[in-house]
Parts: sequence; structure tokens; C-alpha cells
Amino acid sequence: MTQDRKLPKAYENLEFLNSAAARSLRILAEYVEPQSRFNRYRVNDTIVFLGSARAVSAETAGAHPESTPQTALAPYYEAARELARRLTEWSKNLDGDERRFVICSGGGPGIMEAANRGASEAAGINVGLTISLPNEEFDNPYITRELALHFHYFFMRKFWFVYLAKAVVVFPGGFGTLDELFELLTLLQTGKIRKHLPVVLFGTEFLDAAVNFDTLVRYGTIDATDLELMFRTDSVDDAYDYVTAQLSRYGIGERGAIL
Repeated sequence: MTQDRKLPKAYENLEFLNSAAARSLRILAEYVEPQSRFNRYRVNDTIVFLGSARAVSAETAGAHPESTPQTALAPYYEAARELARRLTEWSKNLDGDERRFVICSGGGPGIMEAANRGASEAAGINVGLTISLPNEEFDNPYITRELALHFHYFFMRKFWFVYLAKAVVVFPGGFGTLDELFELLTLLQTGKIRKHLPVVLFGTEFLDAAVNFDTLVRYGTIDATDLELMFRTDSVDDAYDYVTAQLSRYGIGERGAIL
């Protein structure tokens, strides 16, 4: 007698789902699953914080008297924390029942942790978009649990950074931060982003040393007007005033993503 065998359905076949043939399904899943969570928790627009995973808090820096590049980044950690807290408090006081301008980070340590921490300290929900890396990765403990999303594909993670963003604040960082910044500027420069999207560069000393935008203008590889895509500052007060003014003028009337 032939024994009945239960054959797996395609969507239950892990060997297939993890194969090259199913790559398009995995990519689609990193669009649909985050979208379902954002819809469920009514997250329609975000303020994105970008910056180094290697920055440490003031308390961590204080516990290590020796000066290191990481401890030198502590003031930026605290600035990101304060700015995220203040922006969350501001957004929670807006009229209406919708959650507006939710803080979003890459979900890891450093500046990302500072942003989620500041939002959490203001009792606001916040988003963390983490990425799988060869080294051990983790979600920082300040992300709203239901909005901690984990990605395999960098480009899908970047999509969600930009798609819901109504403002972006960029702190000192390495290859990843600069990659995200330049892709964002390219999308704005070429008109692929059609919404009004203020971009704040926080930390002029670092940025002047890392990227000389004036050189790009001098050699004609960008126009002088392209520099107007960015607002540069070293002040939490100035960053807060600029972002809230821009969102009050351009962002509050918009709902959802315009890309």
C-alpha cells in the first residue's frame, strides 16, 4: 500500500523560499511586511536620523577616561538624543489623533540608539530599521518593539528610510551614513523625490573635513544651488527650529509618502 505523503505548498517550502529563484519574493516581503506594520500602527511619516553606529553616550564616554574616536563622538550622541526628544514632544502636541513625524533610525547602536532613546524618553513611538551584517547585529533597546524591522537587502531598507521621511537629520558617520546621504541628495537633485524634504547636516567641523562640497561646486560637478538642498548646523536649537518650521509649512498638510 502506498503511504500518502504531504507535499509542502510553495509558500511553506523553506528550501525554495531561501533559493535564488525566490529572491523576488524575499524582496517583495521586505516591502509588504513593513508596510503592513506601518499601516497597523498608523505611521505615515517619519523624521529620519542617520549617523555613526560607533558613537557612545556621555555616560559611557565618562566611564572611559582615555580619549578615543568613539568617545569624541559622544557630544553628537547627546545632541541626537536631545533633538529626537524635542521633536517627539513637538509632534505629540500637534492637533489631531494621528501619529505624525515619528522618529526613525537604522535601529543599531550609536547615533541610531540616541535617536530612538530620545524619542522613547518623550514617550513617543519610534522606528528602527536594522540590517543583517556579518558581525553580530542587534536592535537597540529603545525602539518601539512592534516597529523594530529587520532587513536583508540594503536597498529595501533605504527605500523605507526615504519613502515615509518628511525630514532627515544626518550626523557624523562612516561609509554607511555617507552612502545614505549621497543617495538621498541624488534623489533630491534629480527630482526623483517630489515631496519637500528638508535635510539637516549636523556637525560642520566633521563634514567640512570629510566632504568638501565647495570643491564639487568649484569643479562644476554640482551646481552652487545644489548646496541649498542641505541645512548645516552645530546647534540643536537651530536644527529643531529649522525642522519644525519646515514641517509646519510643508509637512503637516501632507499625508503619507510622496516619492
